[in-house]
Amino acid sequence: MQNYFNYFTEIEERFQQRRGSLLMLSTLDWALIETWREANIPLEAVLRGIDNAFDKHDAKALRTTSRTRKVNGLAWCAQSVMEAVEQAMEASIGAAPNHATEAAESGFETERVALYLEGNAAAIESVKLNSLADSTAAEVAVRLRALALGLRAEPNHSLEELDRTLSVLEEKMFAALMTSTPEQELVTLREQATRELAPYRGKMQAVQIKQVQQQFLQKRLLEACKLPRLSLFYMSHG
Repeated sequence: MQNYFNYFTEIEERFQQRRGSLLMLSTLDWALIETWREANIPLEAVLRGIDNAFDKHDAKALRTTSRTRKVNGLAWCAQSVMEAVEQAMEASIGAAPNHATEAAESGFETERVALYLEGNAAAIESVKLNSLADSTAAEVAVRLRALALGLRAEPNHSLEELDRTLSVLEEKMFAALMTSTPEQELVTLREQATRELAPYRGKMQAVQIKQVQQQFLQKRLLEACKLPRLSLFYMSHG
């Protein structure tokens, strides 16, 4: 399992370090990182891509006498990250996979995960939604409590499998929210995502742009309804 405590935070810290100032990542930036994580892009490749992008930017700044524009978004590094991924894949051909890291290294103790699941269940139960979304949310809360019980009964349960289940539950909540949210509100959110992505379209593939837009929409809808994210990654946030 990817070390959830490090993936997002190390990317954020590396971007801020190379930019030279503290810039909080936007919803768009977080959505982009989520697409990388879901695509199982190694943290090392992302960090190398960020470094390569800024190396080119800094070299260009030294060559020009005019003022170089400041980098204002992680999406600016997207093309460089994908190039780093391709280079890593080429370099790993024939290399034996290393499965030395296990759940213990990721810092996920059984009781802590179980409490996290129960905490999310309680948070979902405390939110009042419309009838369709409320019914789905109630089912998800029940399932989270069942998963917590199951984890305590079987502490060696696969964290990868658990996180896949949590992703499915979150998608169910998102689908219910999509159905119950007013059309104009969805249009407004999509337009916002399109505007924020506009400066980076040349650096991202069409499939990636679509994924980021979807993640952006999902993140904003859940935030608006005060519903928690369910992935084990979010244990390290909030």
